[in-house]
Amino acid sequence: MRYQKLGNTDIDVSVVSLGAWALGGGSVWTDKDSTAEEAKRLLDACREHGINYIDTAPVYGTGVSEELLGEALKGRRSDFILQSKCSLNWRNEGGNFHYERDGYTVNNDTRAAAVKKDVEDSLRRMQTDYLDSVIVHYVCKSFPVEETVGALEDLIKEGKIRTYGLSNSQPADLDEYKLAGTKVSDGVSLVQEFFSILSPFHGREYFDTCKKYNTVFQTYGVLEEGFLTGPEFLERQFKKTDIRSRIPWVGEEYKAGLRAAFEKWAPICAAHNCSFAALCEAWALTQYDRMNLLVGMRKTKNVEDTAKCLDIKLSADEISFMEEAVKSIQVEVLDK
Repeated sequence: MRYQKLGNTDIDVSVVSLGAWALGGGSVWTDKDSTAEEAKRLLDACREHGINYIDTAPVYGTGVSEELLGEALKGRRSDFILQSKCSLNWRNEGGNFHYERDGYTVNNDTRAAAVKKDVEDSLRRMQTDYLDSVIVHYVCKSFPVEETVGALEDLIKEGKIRTYGLSNSQPADLDEYKLAGTKVSDGVSLVQEFFSILSPFHGREYFDTCKKYNTVFQTYGVLEEGFLTGPEFLERQFKKTDIRSRIPWVGEEYKAGLRAAFEKWAPICAAHNCSFAALCEAWALTQYDRMNLLVGMRKTKNVEDTAKCLDIKLSADEISFMEEAVKSIQVEVLDK
């Protein structure tokens, strides 16, 4: 495993991080309900392969993901860098309507009181005294950035969080949040945004701003919810509420393009003795020197396979060939 500092902090994080969205289950991930014992085994595998960075959020299963991680982390909290989020909550205390799901109305609220309550709720669910990082889940223009940053920096002073970041944002948001910071912290240490070989445009637009501040770019969706793991996945069917039924890759035109890409990529996989998933993850690591791969893994074998991507050294020709193979089916904007 390789490690890097989280922005300008002294926090060492593994280049591969565990995404715990799917642990929440519910109507978004309909093929499996996880248990605390399975979460424990997943963390065992992460520790075995050097992955120390975990990402979750209050709304992942409306608290379920955080609760399962809380049980799995008992007795080894200090072994992991724990990251959750703020702004999306279902307390019906204000904010902007975001969605209705599983009997809950979720609002987006970046006011100070909401941010602090989100963190307190996460600490309780995960049975811990502090979070290493908190991400503003959806940047919101309805409330002052200075108020949101002030709440986050209060939480740092109180020892409840160590740093913070942004998600579902734009480069201008990073500039704005950085300007709003004080000497309490170095401000935003990472941005968490969608990025994959099928949708690389938003990330590439963001990299220059990240470089300006030495900010980590943590990508979610690098495997496009499984669609980049191989041709077999393309045959799966999902319920309408499932996130995997609502992204472009379920369309027949896109599936045909992906099948063709897998055929072209197969010799590269053979040359590097790797899976399609590890190949796409290795490609992502070539795109930015402060990249962090946030990968949703629910099986221990997925952890082992993902860790292998760090050993793959792609040539410039291979990178170009991979990108050309999917150029006709790339999309510019995704909403997950």
